[in-house]
Amino acid sequence: MSKLAGKTAYVTGAGRGIGRSIALKLAEDGANVVLNDLDAEPANAVVAEIEAMGRKALAIPGSVTAAGFADDFIQAGIDKFGSIDIIVNNAGYTWDSFIGKMSDEQFDAMIDVHLKAPFQILRAASPFITQAAAAEAAEGREVFRKVVNISSISGTGGNPGQANYSAAKSGVIGLTKTMAKEWGRFKVNVNAVAFGMISTRLTEATDEKKSIEVEGNKIGIGIPKKLVQGMEMMIPVGRAGTPEEAAGGVYLFCIPESNYVSGQTLIVGGGLSGT
Repeated sequence: MSKLAGKTAYVTGAGRGIGRSIALKLAEDGANVVLNDLDAEPANAVVAEIEAMGRKALAIPGSVTAAGFADDFIQAGIDKFGSIDIIVNNAGYTWDSFIGKMSDEQFDAMIDVHLKAPFQILRAASPFITQAAAAEAAEGREVFRKVVNISSISGTGGNPGQANYSAAKSGVIGLTKTMAKEWGRFKVNVNAVAFGMISTRLTEATDEKKSIEVEGNKIGIGIPKKLVQGMEMMIPVGRAGTPEEAAGGVYLFCIPESNYVSGQTLIVGGGLSGT
């Protein structure tokens, strides 16, 4: 029997890469998925993949940093599926510079997408979670819900050129620990997964200059091939992880076997801790 049958999962940044793999992994195990991506086309494509499995999904495109997004995202899922069981705060990107050249806009952008947006989504989910938990307790039922916040080894150990990203991802861990204590009485397990080097379009080994546009800003993507080779030599497993392997780490915190695990940070880095 599927461990997540009847559950509803909310996954941000799920149109591509790791987020897509998380959404598909949860759907494969029975969950309905409310998913988000900055762009509508990839979000709708993932919905189609999930529906082809015989599962249900709903796409809510747009920026997680937009005013009112969090409330709209959560409410749309409640209206469609009537529940909140799993929240995965995954959306994000990197915008690197050494601190002497880093603008306030760069710093604020990383805090907004990686830390403030997850806070806002959890805040938006709070009324449903607290009311549902009270009703279940009155009935003598113990129902666990799951939150998985995505961090990085840049947040656990720092990384040159990422003062903004590292600060945000370190903040995610603090948010996780606080929410584990705040929501424990409501039977919500709140954990973080800190990724090491995972192969996505953002970390592609390339010597070409590539970029994406995020809210009007051109953001460089890809890593020079020699640098990638050097990084992989530092990873005990000897290679970067796949999006599917990254999703596996998140999945561990979404299933009943983790009902007594909360406030923890799991590093999914092939043995590279980054500390």
